[in-house]
Amino acid sequence: MVEYGSLKPEDMVVVNLDGEVVEGNMNPSSDTPTHTVLYNKFKDIDGIVHTHSPWAVSFASANMDVPAASTTHADTFYGDVPVSDPLTKKEIEEAYEENTGKVIVRTFKERGIDPEAVPAVLVSQHGPFAWGATPDKAVYNAKVLEVAAEISYHALQLTRDNIRVPQYLLDKHYYRKHGKNAYYGQNNAKSKQHAQHAKDAED
Repeated sequence: MVEYGSLKPEDMVVVNLDGEVVEGNMNPSSDTPTHTVLYNKFKDIDGIVHTHSPWAVSFASANMDVPAASTTHADTFYGDVPVSDPLTKKEIEEAYEENTGKVIVRTFKERGIDPEAVPAVLVSQHGPFAWGATPDKAVYNAKVLEVAAEISYHALQLTRDNIRVPQYLLDKHYYRKHGKNAYYGQNNAKSKQHAQHAKDAED
């Protein structure tokens, strides 16, 4: 094991999508088979993050989805962040890390969840994986998941009623940021249109 604080750029190990080392002198992460399964099955992701952040791990440990209980959640995840089925004894003993990837893929397929719309999962009794179009986006999604899990945990302590936001509020917050006509923030079609109009006016 290499201490994170002592890592240097030259310590990084590059692998291909078959998990074969193509650059570097150290062993790749033991979780590499999980990541390669996800890269090969979820075609539009270019970054994956695995953490043991405590609030998300709490839901994974309880075998519970993180419910879409807040607009903080809905801005990034279009619905509950699912928890996978537990891995069987055979899956753990035969190819644990590869089967972790497979159970994630199976969870999304069986539950009809789009991995782009919900870019994270909780592996049962283990912890979260998050992904995105870039490594930075994957890190961002992992951080949002941890905040959303904490909010949901506290909301569940205050009430045992359904804490999920209504569908129309989920739609509004997700699609204003990720939809075809997104207008949230600066990097969207509407803001680019405004910028072009301003540029045209200057010209």
